[in-house]
Amino acid sequence: MTPLVVLPFPAIDPVLIEVGPFALRWYALAYIVGILLAWRYMRRLVENDRLWGTTPRPTAADIDDFVMWGTLGIIIGGRLGYVLFYNPAYYLANPLEALAVWSGGMSFHGGFIGTVAAMILFARSRGLSIWTLFDLAGCAAPIGIFFGRIANFINAELWGRPADVPWAFVFPGAGPEPRHPSQLYEAALEGVILFLVLRVLSTRFPLLQKPGFLAGAFAFGYGLGRSIAEFYRVPDAHIGYLSGFFTMGMLLSVPMILAGLAVMYWSARKPRLQP
Repeated sequence: MTPLVVLPFPAIDPVLIEVGPFALRWYALAYIVGILLAWRYMRRLVENDRLWGTTPRPTAADIDDFVMWGTLGIIIGGRLGYVLFYNPAYYLANPLEALAVWSGGMSFHGGFIGTVAAMILFARSRGLSIWTLFDLAGCAAPIGIFFGRIANFINAELWGRPADVPWAFVFPGAGPEPRHPSQLYEAALEGVILFLVLRVLSTRFPLLQKPGFLAGAFAFGYGLGRSIAEFYRVPDAHIGYLSGFFTMGMLLSVPMILAGLAVMYWSARKPRLQP
């Protein structure tokens, strides 16, 4: 059934500014803004003495230094994850294309793995609690995810399944059918709602004093939100459905959900850290 009213897709140029050979795309801007805001939010958390009690924590200077490590983890891991998880055959035949990050194609799950690796290396180099750094990054990560999904919408990529809801869009390049704006669903679930839940958990309860709990809550919350959004999102054409309604996004989210539950249970049973 076709809805009586179909929303026209906003014609937004993916390139925000272009001067000669230099072009700033909304996709790149989303990463820059997301990383900067996440950095500022992590600083605010570590500077709030009320949240920590006697639990050891990074300093604001540590957070400043970590930004570069985290950024490299996001970009390298996100690109490698997309290449390996979603289209290995194409990039095996066109290896130089794997370096073309500006053309799009980033995997959240790959970026997650890359960021975890960067946090482990950074924490060990500074003698910091790895789980505390995980908690801080988990609380801030939904900010970057939100902006990334908005950029996906602007780029008219990762569109949703055909729909008859009043807010359906006809996406350029996706055929004449109105479709779910699944990018906006993910921005809400993985970005806004997850951020607010972690905000409440970190500021209203003494959970930063239980290292690992908030990191587990992030992994569980993201995996759950992504799995829900997959019901409205069209899987990558070269992968399709793995079995019935099951998609690659769901497959990669299941370990996050299980690991998140396990880490929350483990952290809740541990005594609070003392300096």
